[in-house]
Amino acid sequence: MSDASGLGVQVDPRSSVPPFEQLRTSIRDAVAAGSLAAGARLPTVRALAGELGLSANTVARAYRELETDGLIETRGRLGSFVSATGSPAEREAQVAARAYADRTASLGIPAADALALVAAALGTDRP
Repeated sequence: MSDASGLGVQVDPRSSVPPFEQLRTSIRDAVAAGSLAAGARLPTVRALAGELGLSANTVARAYRELETDGLIETRGRLGSFVSATGSPAEREAQVAARAYADRTASLGIPAADALALVAAALGTDRP
């Protein structure tokens, strides 16, 4: 079973489920579980295909179906990204959370410290 590092998707070549469907389901589940947050950039079709040992057409089909489902969006040459979902307020919060995560990472702040800052800002004891 192949596992794309950093993305957490898996494709089992021995499965009776077609590879594009395994990939689509794996990405969908990662988005639902929150391990792929809104705004997260997905690997290019070619990069993911190479990493998983799949054809580029297989990955492209999975991406197209995820885009049709509204789970990802393609921004031309910028690539494909996880879409914000839920109510308008939830979508805005997801985008803000992604921006905060990116900014704290660029500042070298560990994730646990960044979460503690959010918890303090929200007035809670812990994240």
